[in-house]
Amino acid sequence: MTTSASSTQAIPLMGLANLARHAFSGKDLTPIAQQLVGRFESIEHDASALMDLATIHFLMHLPEAALEFQHTAMQLQSRYTLSSSPVHPTIRLLALHGDGDLMDNLPVEFLLIGSESIQMDIHYMALGDELPNDISDYDGLLIAVGESDRNKPLLQQLKQQLQHCPIPIINQASYIMKTTREGAAEAFKDCPNLIMPMAKRISRDDVQSMSQGDDTVFPIIIRPVESHAGHGLVKLDSSQAIPAYLAEQAQEPLFYISPYVDYSSEDGLFRKYRVVLIQGRPFLAHLAISSNWLVHYLNADMLGNTQKCMEESEAMQHFDDSFGKKHALAFQAMYEALPLDYLIIDCAESHDGQLLIFEVDTSAIVHDMDPVDIFPYKQPQMRKIFKAFQAMMTKKLAH
Repeated sequence: MTTSASSTQAIPLMGLANLARHAFSGKDLTPIAQQLVGRFESIEHDASALMDLATIHFLMHLPEAALEFQHTAMQLQSRYTLSSSPVHPTIRLLALHGDGDLMDNLPVEFLLIGSESIQMDIHYMALGDELPNDISDYDGLLIAVGESDRNKPLLQQLKQQLQHCPIPIINQASYIMKTTREGAAEAFKDCPNLIMPMAKRISRDDVQSMSQGDDTVFPIIIRPVESHAGHGLVKLDSSQAIPAYLAEQAQEPLFYISPYVDYSSEDGLFRKYRVVLIQGRPFLAHLAISSNWLVHYLNADMLGNTQKCMEESEAMQHFDDSFGKKHALAFQAMYEALPLDYLIIDCAESHDGQLLIFEVDTSAIVHDMDPVDIFPYKQPQMRKIFKAFQAMMTKKLAH
């Protein structure tokens, strides 16, 4: 695989941010895909067309075709530029990506929207690849590879390869590797005013054995190890519920279990905050409000619910003086325990007023694609997050 700057394709990527915005607005991606196929057929070795085709197929929920396009593109070249790059950048950033779907790497493009000073190139790494030989030509390196069992070998490789990196690194691999559910709980166990229930990774056989065990450990939360967005995540109230759950998860070999913590508010609703932590400073990305303990923004009936949207708007407007201020010590302690420059936290508030952490991640998406007519308050908040991220980058990388 090519690793030098000479591999940079003359045709830049349309990129995830542009294509996702197109899809998010409900427009058909098929005409764009057809144009890209035609371009690849007419331009020899047009890896950028293939990489954009991969993104389109991921967005269309066709992962097998997407991965095929992606792997072919990676064989042709490793380095990609973006069509959204500023004309006169003052900072050059190299983002290291691995292969995989849209949740396997931090979608940095969104965070750089509006920047006129930061140019980002994307370099795809695979197991066994050497580092690109032009790293010193850049002002900084961002490790976009997210934590997962699948990505662990690549993160371990990057950790070793970058021990003597000549330029600043955004999000060290060694810390990304600690964002597992059990790793984060261990890292944060001594943080003040913070609760993160200890997650335990167990085998399918161990889960099965719990069906004959003591009900005093229930209720518990259980989910497959590699699940995301709540897939396979349930609350089991007793051992009798285990056989039915395992039958539904027939192909899953490993699970996380953790104690269930009731975080309902006085009105009986559950409120889950997605907080972006930028070098220890918290920013609210969204607030999901639901009658169900399993809260996700897409299933929380936020769309078009005036009362919920009003509460989310007020939470964003007053975050620095309310939720953010109340839990400032906990957020700072989290940054000191796990010093990632950029970290996404899904959290709530416990009945006794502590910060309750569900999970942390470096690769979840933070975007500005929500319709302005329904969520007019979100665009200013997202721009605030983007500007804070860009300011952090400028401060850390500028000479």
